[in-house]
Amino acid sequence: MTAAPLCPYARAMTQFDTAETAPVLTVSELNRMARRALESQLPLLWVEGEISNFTRAASGHWYFSLKDDQAQVRCVMFRGRNQFADFTPANGDHVKIRALPSLYEARGDFQLGAETMRRAGAGKLFEAFLRLKSRLESEGLFDAARKRALPRFPRTLGVVTSLQAAALRDVLTALARRMPGLRIILYPAPVQGAGAAPRLAGAIQTASARADCDVLLVVRGGGSLEDLWPFNEETVVRAIAAAAMPVVSGVGHETDFTLADFAADLRAPTPTAAAELASPHRDELLGQLATLARQLAAAQTRSVQDASQRLDHLSRRLLHPAEQLRLRRAALELVSGRLLRAAHAQQQRRQVQVDNAQARLASPACLIRAQQHGLSLLENRLVRARSAGSTRRALTLDRLAASLAHLDPQRVLARGYSLVQRADGTVVQDVSALKPGETIGLRFHSGRARATVVSTTPD
Repeated sequence: MTAAPLCPYARAMTQFDTAETAPVLTVSELNRMARRALESQLPLLWVEGEISNFTRAASGHWYFSLKDDQAQVRCVMFRGRNQFADFTPANGDHVKIRALPSLYEARGDFQLGAETMRRAGAGKLFEAFLRLKSRLESEGLFDAARKRALPRFPRTLGVVTSLQAAALRDVLTALARRMPGLRIILYPAPVQGAGAAPRLAGAIQTASARADCDVLLVVRGGGSLEDLWPFNEETVVRAIAAAAMPVVSGVGHETDFTLADFAADLRAPTPTAAAELASPHRDELLGQLATLARQLAAAQTRSVQDASQRLDHLSRRLLHPAEQLRLRRAALELVSGRLLRAAHAQQQRRQVQVDNAQARLASPACLIRAQQHGLSLLENRLVRARSAGSTRRALTLDRLAASLAHLDPQRVLARGYSLVQRADGTVVQDVSALKPGETIGLRFHSGRARATVVSTTPD
């Protein structure tokens, strides 16, 4: 049987072992040799798996893990490569990457350097996440109308998390800094692993049933989608939605989202932020209290000053009773004098009116003589008016008689004119109205005649 050829690394190690004095390698030299051996023995290849723990660094590089049901591997995709990707992956995405196996020398971590990335469909956990989210959302568990406002000044905070979780230390540190006197009740429950979801739901239900706290914090540090999966279980989501008090969810980091976040009344990006959102800041409250105290003191000072001014004004108006009686007596005498003068003036006016009425009053004989004199005057006016009317009427009659005489047709006939009349008595005014042989009547100033028309000659 022929032995397989040794790789350069194996040959080097064999030589080192057989040497009388084997060299001692530093860690960096060892990792460098391992990286070169991996890169020389494993080619550029395609690997399929589900994205987890995805992080985008400030430099633009992508760091993530690629996993399946049994294992996972760390991956990096540098900015010069990921800028050609047609999408930005997220936790739970199922992808295919073309990568070169290598070793990160600084930490000695095996990793894949991704050159190309393609979509391969959503991961199973992420698909289950989306299905459950859609179903619970259709039931209204995530409606904004169900969200409750947090109390401004809670007296007791409940915390649901693990006793060993770093999130508990973060919450306690934040609360000690912001509000040291705030009462805290811990409802311990595992936040990761098998059986964590029922115990989480039980802790939330216990806190709801006891109603010892004003706000309930459900917190956990960051992790992969699998690590955070208990907070995506239906029992935990329904327990949060049914809690008797407002619930603040602080699960994972800012980029992590769980169904507990959607069911909670308020989502915090981190456990520390959850503690800050649920508790008032003591320094801010003390500052507000100091401001209110200053305002109250200023208001009290202004009130005392106003009262002192009113007291001074009233004290100046305050007089001795004897002085008040003297002033009232003087006012009464003044009013009495004005009343007497007004009564005297009124009496004088009435006396003048009486004297005038008596002067106008006369005897009946004087009244009769006055009436007779007035009657004589009226008779004279009547006689003069009658005479003047008769004269005017006579003149008018003479004028009308003269006009009538002037228009009398007899006077016209007396000047040598005559009237021509037909047999029926109508006056002939136009010669064309006569016919030869027609009999006509002639009327003169004195007498009448009949004649026969021999001929007519129009003008």
